[in-house]
Amino acid sequence: MKLSLAPLSYYWSKEATMRFYVEAMHWPVDIIYLGEVVCSRRHVMRLLDWISLAKACRDAGKQVVLSTLTLIDNEADRRAMHKLIDAAAAEDLLIEANDFSAVRAMQGRQFVAGPHLNVYHTGTLQWLRELGAMRFTPPIELSGADLAALQAQRPEGLETEVQVWGRMALAYSSRCFTARHHRLRKDNCEFRCEHYPDGLALQTREHSDFLTINGIQTQSANCLDLSLQIPTLKNLQVDILRLQVQSKNMEQIVHAFDTARRREQAAVIDAQFLPPQAERCNGYWNGSSGMQWQTIPIQAI
Repeated sequence: MKLSLAPLSYYWSKEATMRFYVEAMHWPVDIIYLGEVVCSRRHVMRLLDWISLAKACRDAGKQVVLSTLTLIDNEADRRAMHKLIDAAAAEDLLIEANDFSAVRAMQGRQFVAGPHLNVYHTGTLQWLRELGAMRFTPPIELSGADLAALQAQRPEGLETEVQVWGRMALAYSSRCFTARHHRLRKDNCEFRCEHYPDGLALQTREHSDFLTINGIQTQSANCLDLSLQIPTLKNLQVDILRLQVQSKNMEQIVHAFDTARRREQAAVIDAQFLPPQAERCNGYWNGSSGMQWQTIPIQAI
């Protein structure tokens, strides 16, 4: 199995972003996803910056994939998406399509079907393969049993990539919740997301962490951890283990999963490496509430 770094969900400074990926080039990851997937107002990294970084990562021996926005809701977003796809084609880079308008824009060229295309059954999987998908990431709420059913009828030549670590992206909205938290308008948000390198915790009235706000994206409060399921994922012929990016301890997490995938055994991730204020969860995998944590892995499927 290969390891991948999912596209950065948070709004970091250009210096922090570049520093992170310069370090990541030396980590034992096989695939690096680059690009803005959450908010089109985040302009610290321009298209030319992403392309330059992609070339550097490729020169370091990584497969590079440029990711499109997940929510395209105006003409400017659509034009930016097409520019990204054209730039990727010019540099012979793969695209991760996170919106069906991006799938259409690929016009039959190979692409990665992102997790927000919502592949729940084999009919959709076959259709995406016919459109040019060479890899897909199932939705985070898909259980292990449902994944096994998909894998049993997976089209030939299609890779499967499963998120195994990190906060889960649950929903997107046209409204910016970070701006609203600061009593600001979305179009005058003052880029407050930059103050929250791992998102802004949202609590219940009982002061329990419930969700994480990240601009227009809503994430889980807890951190998905499928490190116990690595042997099962291997048996299911999952090709790629996907790690969501966080601001601290990413190198240690990568090395832990690298050791586990090479030894084909469960990983042991120290609790100190969890994102801020997060606990572990793997409920969706076990067919239960997503925020739950089950320490004993389910039987290999």
